[in-house]
Amino acid sequence: MYPLNYIEPLFRPPSEWKSLILQVTNGCSWNQCTFCEMYTTAQKRFQPKSMDVLQQELESIVAAASPVHRVFLADGDAMTLSTPRLAAILDLIKEYFPGINRVSSYCLPRNLQKKSVAELQQLREKGLSLLYVGCETGDTKLLALIEKGETYETSLAALQKIKAAGMKSSVMILNGLGGPGLSAQHAKESARLMNAAQPDFLSTLVVEFPRGSQRFAKNFAGEWRKLTREELFREMEILLDNLELKKTIFRSDHASNYLVLKGVLGKDKAKLLEMVRTAIHQPAVMPLREEWQRGL
Repeated sequence: MYPLNYIEPLFRPPSEWKSLILQVTNGCSWNQCTFCEMYTTAQKRFQPKSMDVLQQELESIVAAASPVHRVFLADGDAMTLSTPRLAAILDLIKEYFPGINRVSSYCLPRNLQKKSVAELQQLREKGLSLLYVGCETGDTKLLALIEKGETYETSLAALQKIKAAGMKSSVMILNGLGGPGLSAQHAKESARLMNAAQPDFLSTLVVEFPRGSQRFAKNFAGEWRKLTREELFREMEILLDNLELKKTIFRSDHASNYLVLKGVLGKDKAKLLEMVRTAIHQPAVMPLREEWQRGL
């Protein structure tokens, strides 16, 4: 446990559970995506944290003798900060934790529009090596409906820039995002985006709305509903069938998923497709999560 006073709620990727979560910003600078409720409360209004406060926090961790090997830069899109500001933060981290193994951050595609490959290379050399990019879908129509403020082209440009800078990318796609009407299109366009980008990591989770879907569904003119379990599997089948990846680590093991899938694409594509098809046609023989087991 690190001696920090976070502005709650605090979020991180599942794989960063051992990392120091360093809250360099509060909230999300875009905060308009209709599917996202992470930063909608009053206390999560976007604001960068001052360098003085960050330095004091790092000093307190050192004083507490808390071991730090990885750092995740929170909140929703720390990469919206300028390159000089990010470089200064990375220098501070290296000063206080010279043995650090990795620094990572969430990243919206728009965060990189004004950052050059050379700037990203500079940040990589200072320790920032992994960016988590919530693409959500590769379908430009669906991206507009969810008010993501991105397109297929802007998402691909960001992922290609990350690769060109020698950084790694971890992409998230939302299973069920388009409802039944856009399910196949969502899966095919997402696969097309991933095939063009060839990310290092790809994961999926099932879109859920614990507070109700009214805010999200308003742009679908009443034509959106949650997919059934079988429909989710059929969408996953289309996604996997259309993916042509070379060496992307794939995970569909978030608590929201009914079926846990893990592998490397493409070598494990046939095995994963077989699992999904068995879940569709013979669900009783598969270790599927019950509703109460899904952490929503």
